[in-house]
Amino acid sequence: MTDLLLAVVVEMRDGAVAAGQRYEDEVLGLLGRHGGTLERRLRSGDGATEVQLIRFGAAAGLEDFLADPDRLALRAAVGEDAPAARVVEVRDV
Repeated sequence: MTDLLLAVVVEMRDGAVAAGQRYEDEVLGLLGRHGGTLERRLRSGDGATEVQLIRFGAAAGLEDFLADPDRLALRAAVGEDAPAARVVEVRDV
């Protein structure tokens, strides 16, 4: 089994920084259900950007996390205020 390490750059929507941060707080709490762990979470001074290092035991964990009904419901609830994320698979060097 190969771990999957992700660097996630999250950009909060203009005027919706607090809503985006609350959303991230809640969805990151779902990682453990799918074998994921948040290794590091960094935030810019203005709170509009986050960088997260997330590890899954396998790629299937990420797939299950993305399809989690609770995550999807949270995303729908925040609507257009949901942050945008860029996900990059990375490795230790």
